[in-house]
Amino acid sequence: MKTLRFILGDQLSRTVSALRGADPVNDIILMVEAQAEAVSVRHHKKKIVFILAAMRAFANDLRATGFQVDYVKMDDPDNTGSFAGELNRAIHRHQPEALVMTRASEWRVLEMQRQWAESLDLEVSLLEDSRFLCEAAQFRAWATGRKSFVMEHFYRDMRRRTGLLMEGDQPAGGKWNFDHENRKPAKPDLFMLPPRLFPPSAQTQEVIDLVALRFGDHFGDLEPFWFATNAAEAQLARDHFLSHHLPRFGETQDAMLEGQAFLNHAVLSLYLNVGLLEPLDLCRRAEQEWQAGRAPLAAVEGFIRQIIGWREYVRGIYWLHAQEYTSFNHLEAKRPLPALYWTGQTKMACMRAAIGQTKREAYAHHIQRLMVTGNFALLAGLDPHAVHEWYLSVYADAFEWVEVPNTIGMALYADGGIMASKPYAASGAYINKMSDYCANCVYDPAMKAGHKACPFNPLYWDFIGRNEDKLGTNPRMGPVYATWRKMGPARRDEIKADSTKILEALDNGHL
Repeated sequence: MKTLRFILGDQLSRTVSALRGADPVNDIILMVEAQAEAVSVRHHKKKIVFILAAMRAFANDLRATGFQVDYVKMDDPDNTGSFAGELNRAIHRHQPEALVMTRASEWRVLEMQRQWAESLDLEVSLLEDSRFLCEAAQFRAWATGRKSFVMEHFYRDMRRRTGLLMEGDQPAGGKWNFDHENRKPAKPDLFMLPPRLFPPSAQTQEVIDLVALRFGDHFGDLEPFWFATNAAEAQLARDHFLSHHLPRFGETQDAMLEGQAFLNHAVLSLYLNVGLLEPLDLCRRAEQEWQAGRAPLAAVEGFIRQIIGWREYVRGIYWLHAQEYTSFNHLEAKRPLPALYWTGQTKMACMRAAIGQTKREAYAHHIQRLMVTGNFALLAGLDPHAVHEWYLSVYADAFEWVEVPNTIGMALYADGGIMASKPYAASGAYINKMSDYCANCVYDPAMKAGHKACPFNPLYWDFIGRNEDKLGTNPRMGPVYATWRKMGPARRDEIKADSTKILEALDNGHL
C-alpha cells in the first residue's frame, strides 16, 4: 500500500510512531516548512532557524538510509505556506492510499489532523507520540479521581515504572527527592564551561540567510547561531553536559549570575522537544554517571526528575485541559504586556539580564523564567494570554504542550491551582538570595518603600492585597495573609502608592 507519512518539525526522530514500519520502496515521507507556523506567534529568529535547519538535516538523514522524502522548503515558489495546503498538494502529487501521522504536540495542529482524518478520501492513521514515557491516556487515568495533581506523586510512579534510580521497590539512597542538597546560590566561576557549541553547516547558513530575509523583524538576535541541528551533534551536546556539568547541576540549578547564561544547565530541552534526543536514553546515561561515581546522586536525581517527572507531568496536564488552558485567567489579570519584555530596556538588573539573555540566546533557565520574568508578570497583573504568547515566541525549546502549563499554571497561577498549590510569588529578597543581579541594580532589595525600593517589594504586597478574595483562604498562604492583615492603613496606603508609581513607570517605559 502506497503510504504518505507526514512528519512535523518537532517529530525529528527515527523512533517516531509515524515512521514505524515505513517501507522505503512504497512510502513517501512528507516534510513541510510552513510560513503560517513560523508566524503563528512571532517566534525568535534563532528558534525558526533551529527548527528548519533540524528538519532539513533529518530529511537528509532519511534520504541517506533509502527513504523517499518529499521536502517542501519555505522559499519554494509553489509552497502554499500552510500544512493543509501542502498536504493537499502532496496527495495530488503522489496519489497515496493511506496517510500516517503522529499526533501533534499542540491542540491547534491536532485539530487540523483530526479534520484531515475526517475529510480526506484516504485511510488515515493518527498515532500516539511514543517518544514520551507517559501517554496522555495513561496520565488521564492517573489523574482520575484525584483532588490535586501533585507532581511528586506522579514522579514516584514514573520512577517505579521506568526503574530509574530504584533499588528494588525503594528509591536509591533511601530518598525520592534530594532537593535539600540542591538549589544553592552560585558564585562566579571563571572556569565554568559553556554548553557544547556547533558552528553552522553550509545548510544551516542557508536557513540563517532565509530567516534574515523573511523574519528579520522578529524578536531576537539571529547570530551567532550555535545550536545542534542533527542527532549526532545533539548527542555530542548530551555527552558534554554529562561529563562537564552534571556533577554540579543540582547545587546550582536555581542560581542566577550576571553574564553566565548557562551555569551547569543542560541546555538539552530543545533537542529533546524536537526528537534529536530520547528522554529515557538521556536519563539512563545520567544514572550511569552516578553508578560510575562520576556524579553525585543528588544531582542525578534532580536532573532525572526534570525529565521523567516534570516534563512528562506538564505534558499530561496540558492534554487534560488543552482546548481551554490558554484562556484561563483565575486572578483576572488584564494589564497589557509592557514593551520591556521585547526590548529588555529597564533599570531592573534582573529583568534586564533575563530578557537580554533571552534576546541573544533564545534561552533562559527555569528560575529566570519562573522567578524573574514570570514572577514580575504575576505581581504586575499582566494578561496571562499575552505572557503565554511571549514565552512561546522567545524560547527555542518552547512548544505549547510544555510552555502553557509552565506559564499559565506555574508562573501566573492563572489556572487557579491545577498546577501549583499556591502562586510562585516572591519579593526582591528571593532574587537577591539566588543571584548577583541586585549588587549592580539601581533598586535596593532591602528597601520596602520609596523610589529606591526594588519594584518586586511593593508589587508583592500589592499582589497579596488585591487578590485576598481569591487567595486569602489558601492554607499555604496563611502566614502571608496573617502579616498582611496586621499591617496598618498607613502601610497599606504606602504600598498602594508605591505600586501605582511602579506600574505607571512600567507603562511609560521608565521602570
